[in-house]
Formats: sequence, structure tokens, C-alpha cells
Amino acid sequence: MDEQDAGMRVVHLLRAIAVELDRMGERFAAGHALHPTDVRALICLLDADRAGTPATPGTLGAQLGLNSAGTTAVVDRLERLGHVRRERDTRDRRRVLLKVEENAIALGWGFFGPLIREIVTVMGRFDAAEQATIERFLGDVHEAVTRS
Repeated sequence: MDEQDAGMRVVHLLRAIAVELDRMGERFAAGHALHPTDVRALICLLDADRAGTPATPGTLGAQLGLNSAGTTAVVDRLERLGHVRRERDTRDRRRVLLKVEENAIALGWGFFGPLIREIVTVMGRFDAAEQATIERFLGDVHEAVTRS
């Protein structure tokens, strides 16, 4: 492929962003006695909450690509650190739901908040039609990545 092609330039930019975000996640993990998988788990749980989707150990394990024992170890670590709690589902008492504690959310905002605010500011530089195009592009890229 031609390295000057617009598609390849975007691929390289996305890769550079992914690498920097990964490094940032590693710094956050190291600074808060977390494993990088713990950070990914918290993100999955926060995304589920934002989507209104119940988060169970089984769904978390599937998202992280972990077996039952690995998922239990992650949840145990996060619970021991006070970042998540297990709750019985009020509709199905046999099912356990995972909830992120407020202190974990505050910790994340304290670290990632400045970047999030900066990204929101950058988005504000684009008009509504451009923002819609950016969202559609990133959504399509996300789908392509998850299919791979």
C-alpha cells in the first residue's frame, strides 16, 4: 500500500493514539496498584453501566477474554481495593452484578479527566456535520477492529 494514501495515514494516526492511550493506562495502573487488565475491566464495567447493560462476571470475562478463574481473580482484586462491589440481581437472585464504586470513578476522572476535557474541546472545533462524520468514522473503525 502507498504510505502516502489518506487511509494509511489515518491507520498510522489511530495506531499512534492507541499506543499513547495504552501507555497512559499503564501509568494509571502502576500508580494505583492495578494490573492493566484491572483497568480494562473497570472500563468494561463503566461502559456497561453507561449503556444500561447489567455487568456480570461472565460478561466481563467474555469481554476481557478471560476464563472463570481469571475473571474471579480480577474481580477479587478490584473488590479488595474498593473499586467494585458484587451485588445480587434484584430480578434474579442467582445472578451477581458488578458495580463500580464512586471512589474508582473519581480516581479515573482525576487521572483521565484532563485528557477527556481536552478531547471534548477538540471536538467542539468541528461543526455538527463534521462531528457526525467523525463519530460515524470512529464507530465504523471500532466495528472493524472488533470483527478482526
